[in-house]
Amino acid sequence: MSEPTKSGTREIARDAVRARISEVAVDLFDEHGFANVTVEQIATEVGISARSFHRYFAVKEDAVIAEPMGWGVFVRDRFAERPADEPVWEGLLAAYEALLAQPDRDDVRGKRAMRVLGSTPSLRARNLEKHLLWAQLLTPLVAERLRGPQRLLRAEALVHSSLACFDIALGNWAQSEAAADPAALLRTAFAEIAAVS
Repeated sequence: MSEPTKSGTREIARDAVRARISEVAVDLFDEHGFANVTVEQIATEVGISARSFHRYFAVKEDAVIAEPMGWGVFVRDRFAERPADEPVWEGLLAAYEALLAQPDRDDVRGKRAMRVLGSTPSLRARNLEKHLLWAQLLTPLVAERLRGPQRLLRAEALVHSSLACFDIALGNWAQSEAAADPAALLRTAFAEIAAVS
């Protein structure tokens, strides 16, 4: 096995610090409320300075959202791998299900992060910005698979509807006390839209 390059090791360390800051921030936000937690408190809890916090995240909202494009690229790539003749709505559902099936997913942390995301307008706005970026990735691929007039408009409607289903399913999952399956909630949301179309 080859030794990691210096820049590769540095990047791994940077990702680990970012993940730790994010974990601590979400825990504090969930416990005390987003507005009641300062960057200085997060930094102290992690054992870094506030200045160091800002090397990793521009604002405290970013500690919850993390890398906005990362999972969007994953979803886009999973959709691109779907059979070309598959109905678009089914392909979008499968792409989100692949995201939810990630083996290293931590449901406890995921629920906590979703609760925090829905807790304040600035985080909801940041989450919307993230999904607008995801939509920019997905819409061209969806438009390519559609036939007939106004393909771009129809693709945007499908993609944004799918993102709304994703958000609603995860929001319900985060608020549920029971051990609900987020993928099952996602399928229910997708099925409801499909039933009226």
